Amino acid sequence: MIARKLKTFLDERRVKYYTLVHSPAYTAAEVAAAAHISGRVLAKTVMVIVDGAMAMAVLPSNHRVLLDDLCELTGTEDVRLAREEEFKDLFPDCEAGAMPPFGNLYDMSVYVSTDLAEEAEIAFNAGTHTEIISMGWHDFERLVNPRVASFTT
Repeated sequence: MIARKLKTFLDERRVKYYTLVHSPAYTAAEVAAAAHISGRVLAKTVMVIVDGAMAMAVLPSNHRVLLDDLCELTGTEDVRLAREEEFKDLFPDCEAGAMPPFGNLYDMSVYVSTDLAEEAEIAFNAGTHTEIISMGWHDFERLVNPRVASFTT
């Protein structure tokens, strides 16, 4: 079932989106294959810690985060990947590792790759390992207000 917080947020704002149920998948590549969605459009949410604060780096599922670029973007050298045990309790309505890229719902910053911003749509985990949401990029950008920058390879 879609993360309750996310569903309520989207429905209250009358955002058009659709959900797609797929077979259980745990990596971004598996999700893209199971959902028959391009890796360019499927976003993965990578949890990072920036100056001691949890944040989301959101990028195409077929890309990797460049931590040095995130350091430059955030103006600090204190950026690292978060371990699952550090963030899993922050998303009580989500399965571990399936959190949607809506950091604003969880009081954290969101950094989005410019590659995703160039697409008309964005798809992402809906809080489970069996469902994704797809919606227009501009709706996502308006609702999340992420910082869009280049930090991937």
